[in-house]
Amino acid sequence: MEYRTLGKSGLKVSTLCLGCMTFGEADDKSFMYQVGANEETSHSILNRSLESGINFFDVADVYGQDGLSERVVGKWFAREKKRNQVVLATKFRFRTWDGPNGTGASRYRILRTVEASLRRLGTDRIDLYQIHMQDIDTPEEETLRALDDLVRQGKVLYIGASNYAAYRLTESLFLSELSRLERFISLQAQYSLLVRELEREHVPLCRKFGLGILPWSPLAAGFLSGKYDKSKPLPDDARLAKWKERWQSFDKDRNWRILAAVKAVAGELNATPSQVSLAWLLQKPTVTSVIFGARSVAQVEDNLKAAALVLPAGAVARLEEASAFEMGYPYDFIKNIQGRW
Repeated sequence: MEYRTLGKSGLKVSTLCLGCMTFGEADDKSFMYQVGANEETSHSILNRSLESGINFFDVADVYGQDGLSERVVGKWFAREKKRNQVVLATKFRFRTWDGPNGTGASRYRILRTVEASLRRLGTDRIDLYQIHMQDIDTPEEETLRALDDLVRQGKVLYIGASNYAAYRLTESLFLSELSRLERFISLQAQYSLLVRELEREHVPLCRKFGLGILPWSPLAAGFLSGKYDKSKPLPDDARLAKWKERWQSFDKDRNWRILAAVKAVAGELNATPSQVSLAWLLQKPTVTSVIFGARSVAQVEDNLKAAALVLPAGAVARLEEASAFEMGYPYDFIKNIQGRW
């Protein structure tokens, strides 16, 4: 397993990060209903991941109902006594209780969400505390000052952003420098061969200001795992089979072309489509660690091989050609004049 420094920090994390969203069997009130792993399986996944060299685990307070996934991870810490071997990341922002202050990133709310996560996780600190999405109702400086206080108190060690617009992320970094507040060291964002729009603004921004990118949904909700076939019905055990409306956004010609290219490269390299898709992201210079989910130890084993898979330049070119997307204005205009944007 390779380890990389996360953004402008001294924190070393594995190039693969275990996403814990599927941990725990949520009830029908949760968006994770019927797509999670039970506690015993989740703990086996955590054990195998740590044994393999993965030292980076990512969760959030809204995964499962009532902080279920955080509680599953917390029970594992209590049982295995391996908290200090793990870089623990969690997130806050989305609704976790009723009322006008039950969602968002205000100081009022952050000071409550962090205590709740610490309690569920059974730990004295969160290594990377991330705002799950920008809050356009709360001034960015208010959010940053609250997070800065948590760092000064030792409850949080580093802070990160997730699902931020480029303009807001730039504003945040400027405010941190101007007011001498803690700055984000990472950006967790959707990034895959299917979803490359991050390359318009966020990738150049993170490269310039030193933020490590942590892609989520690198297999596009499992579409790039190779289990789907355009000529066949959806597999019954597939996550997208349970999210029929979402499936419509995947069932497009461009996506099938990408999947065909991934399968072709995988066949040539004696690898799986999942491994190829993860390896493509790991070769991106701004990507620090790729977050993958697993509902079984077998899925962990398959994804682990991506950490050592090196894609030949020709294979990368074919994958990028198949997944090319329209940059739009002004990026195409700039590229036509200077050859890059």
